Amino acid sequence: MAGHIVIVADGAFPTHPYPLEVLRKADKIICCDNAVLKLEKNCSSLRCDFIAGDMDSMSPENQIKYKDIIHKESEQEHNDMTKAFRLAMTLSPEKISILGATGLREDHTLGNISLVAEYAKTFRNVEMVTDYGVFFPIFGTASIKCTAGERLSIFAFDQTVQIKSSGLKYPTDNVVFDLWWKATLNEALAEDVRLEFNHPAIALIFRNYKESRK
Repeated sequence: MAGHIVIVADGAFPTHPYPLEVLRKADKIICCDNAVLKLEKNCSSLRCDFIAGDMDSMSPENQIKYKDIIHKESEQEHNDMTKAFRLAMTLSPEKISILGATGLREDHTLGNISLVAEYAKTFRNVEMVTDYGVFFPIFGTASIKCTAGERLSIFAFDQTVQIKSSGLKYPTDNVVFDLWWKATLNEALAEDVRLEFNHPAIALIFRNYKESRK
């Protein structure tokens, strides 16, 4: 079992202390294509264990340099982050954290965020860690431990799901989840936020870091 695998995507490399700590504590690191260059530039003491992707943006020289750790998939139906996730799953992970998947291009950011919900159908203990917070899936009725004032956003992808809430500044009981913004920018009022689903469904929760953690 590979333990905690961190996937480094080829977006904006993290600068916040929390994602960098996640990266340092990784048991295995998988880089998406040229993200290996960003890892070497920003965290020279860390070693990439695998490089996943189609290598379309990696120079021939670097493909030779990293040939022993490259796992190339040439198909174009899925992006490099998905190819890295598939590789991670072959290693029997306990947890997968995805870094560097936001920033630079908004279309990549939106696509990558939605992919976390897709990955959660296969592997539940997956998260996306950014410079501003963490996206993680829930799979139905759940309680989330919070601190008063903590900011939360809920993203659901099923218009038939209804989520009754307690402990939030803005109740979600009457929200129709037909657009991504519908339950965003909320705030915890208590240490226990309760979300009750009318049926099992995957939703993504985004938790902002506290100011004290910046």
